[in-house]
Amino acid sequence: MAWSIAEVARMSGVTSRTLRHYDEIGLLPPAWIGSNGHRYYEQADLLRLQQILLMRELDVGLREIRAVLESQADQVAVLREHHQRLLVERDRLETLARTVGRTIAELEEGKDDNDMVKINRPENLFEGFEPSRTEAEAEVQERWPAEWEQSRQVVESMSAEETERWQREVTAQMIRFAEFMAAGTPVADPAVQAEVDAHYQGVCRFWTPCADAYKGVGQTYVDDPQMRANFDKIADGLALYQRDAMVFYADARLS
Repeated sequence: MAWSIAEVARMSGVTSRTLRHYDEIGLLPPAWIGSNGHRYYEQADLLRLQQILLMRELDVGLREIRAVLESQADQVAVLREHHQRLLVERDRLETLARTVGRTIAELEEGKDDNDMVKINRPENLFEGFEPSRTEAEAEVQERWPAEWEQSRQVVESMSAEETERWQREVTAQMIRFAEFMAAGTPVADPAVQAEVDAHYQGVCRFWTPCADAYKGVGQTYVDDPQMRANFDKIADGLALYQRDAMVFYADARLS
């Protein structure tokens, strides 16, 4: 039995664009290509895709994934290793769930007449969080490997205090974008574009994207489910609004 690329995309949650990219880099070629040019995948390919997605969940890069798949290692042994690492990740997610539950309790208990709350221990807001590499970030790495490596080195050189301060700055900036959106401010408005410029300068602390690359960063905010969820936790539609503001900025300032 074979499945079309559209069916595989629907089953796995991986976009057709990503599946085509996996084919182009030799990571997941289809079993065969029909006369209509459509890609078709068989059961062995679905199992290979599962391995790819498992390793991506565990923050393994595409080159490393390809090396593992081409090593012809025992499939069960590899899956056992993945399973163990997933159990570790499960424990981390349980910690995150406790963090969110604790925050909900504090918010509910601490409300006053102005709906403002006081968090007793702010550091508890971040227990269980850790940097993660998403599928969209991996695509950026594939397209701009030198810039990605530069960014990685900068991040790894940051102290814990610097990392926490940077994360707080990012969150504060997202809130400012959300306020512009809620007020109905057009993305071309000078105030919005000034905030985008601050965002671009922040990105340049890690790497310097050209117009297309900066647009690509904005598109990942929309396309990647995890990143979009992070934006939409602050305000529904924020990922789209900031993406559009970044596209305007790139066309006006970087092209």
